[in-house]
Amino acid sequence: MKIIVVGTSHAGYEAIQTLLKEQPDAELHLYERGDTASFLSCGIQSYLEGIAESLDSLHYATEDSYIEQNVTVHMNSDVVGINPKTKTITVKTTDGETEENYDKLILSPGAAPVRIPIPGADLDNIFYVRGRNWAEKVKIRMGQSKKAVVVGGGYIGIEVAEAFAKVGIETTVIDSLDRVLNTYLDKEFVDVLNENMDQNGLTVRTSEMVKEVVGENGTVKKVVTDKGEYEADTVIMAVGVRPNTKWLQGIVELNPDGTVVIDDYLETSEKDIFAMGDATKIPFAPNHGTKLIALASNARRQGVIAAKNILEKKVKMPEVSGTSGLTLFDYKLASTGVKDIDQDSIDAEVASTFVVENIRPTFIDDEKVMMKIHFEKDSHRIVGAQLMSTYDVTASINAISVAISSGWTLEQLAFADFFFQPGFNRPWNYLNVLAQKALDGTFDGENL
Repeated sequence: MKIIVVGTSHAGYEAIQTLLKEQPDAELHLYERGDTASFLSCGIQSYLEGIAESLDSLHYATEDSYIEQNVTVHMNSDVVGINPKTKTITVKTTDGETEENYDKLILSPGAAPVRIPIPGADLDNIFYVRGRNWAEKVKIRMGQSKKAVVVGGGYIGIEVAEAFAKVGIETTVIDSLDRVLNTYLDKEFVDVLNENMDQNGLTVRTSEMVKEVVGENGTVKKVVTDKGEYEADTVIMAVGVRPNTKWLQGIVELNPDGTVVIDDYLETSEKDIFAMGDATKIPFAPNHGTKLIALASNARRQGVIAAKNILEKKVKMPEVSGTSGLTLFDYKLASTGVKDIDQDSIDAEVASTFVVENIRPTFIDDEKVMMKIHFEKDSHRIVGAQLMSTYDVTASINAISVAISSGWTLEQLAFADFFFQPGFNRPWNYLNVLAQKALDGTFDGENL
């Protein structure tokens, strides 16, 4: 049996590793349009800040490592077409186009950066942040830049802006929404982050639409919005990504947003063709629907599940809650499930409670955690949460993620079993207290 996997990022990597274990006799072929395999884009900030010393350290697999596993690797090979009837793919290389047959096909098309159609978008010193080649270009530019503008205040934009600000580059983040990290954190948290970013030399401008990038002699000089102008010698475009699926039109069924339609087992509308990664939607636990959530953790799960279903549909993709975390200057933050911005996606009235609580007894320290929990008002089913502190409490969001997937209510979280030791927490863990206060009460009578 010949199995072709297209794409070497997280989903493609996991698919190959799973197939090696579960289909040891299969003939495995892996296609990559670039010249390097399996690059960890999530590690780009670490590279920009000098934590990761080289780009090579950000590869979780290489062409050689795949070859050592007896996988036939095709680098610089762009899969540009599929014929499901003849079970062939069309591959474009520098030598032209060829056709290759398959018995099973697993696609990980990925996503590409959104390029906003404005004047000046093709000037020199405008950069995107996606993949190894762009990471290298941005790093080199950091050593030359004095004033930078980052367009887009999501995770990627904020990570790059922080890296620039830390080395003394005068950096401004511009976002068309009313706050940065809009889809990850609610206003109570971002208000605190805004003050902290300002203290660390990072300027934020929200509710502004970029209209033009002005250049001189072909190079960036300033960014013009509907509310002002900002001098810049470097512009980072980080306004999101879109599924890289235009080439799949007419081959497999696509959703209106360009994502590939897949069933519970990740098979597409065409038999023996599976799809996964940033070009697909994920089962979303808070509303039991589907949602596009471009996270490496989701892609990894999909890679394993697609490979397990290659011969027989036996493992469904589980529901997830889009759990994620980030460090931004002095704060560590994490979120899962719905927030204020998307709570209307729940088919019930959603309420929320915001709490600031001590992490440990006051005789240890006065470190606090900011918390917010979203829940169905009538049933008290938990559908989302956010945590933020100068102390690292981010791993605790995993407990809420599991609670959402398990259909837990506030009452269950309020009494959930968490260990107590004064050096770590209080007799009632702060997650217990969050649920208790959402229920308009607390069981902690101790003034610790």
